[in-house]
Amino acid sequence: MPYVNIQITREGATTAQKAELIRRTTTMLEEVLNKNPATTFVVIQEIDTDDWGVGGETVTVRRARDAQA
Repeated sequence: MPYVNIQITREGATTAQKAELIRRTTTMLEEVLNKNPATTFVVIQEIDTDDWGVGGETVTVRRARDAQA
C-alpha cells in the first residue's frame, strides 16, 4: 500500500496537471514495483512560497529577485 506525498509550491499548478501527477505516479509504482493502483495513495500538498525556503531565503524573495534580473 504505497503512499506518495508530492509537495510543490503554490504557483498555479492546474487541476489537470495535478491529476496527471497522480496518474503517472500511480502508473510508475504499478510498472516498477508491481503495486496495486487500487491501494496506491498519492497526496499533493501545495505550499505557499512564503513557507518554502531555499538557501536561507523564501521562494517568494527568490522569485522577486529573479524577476528583477
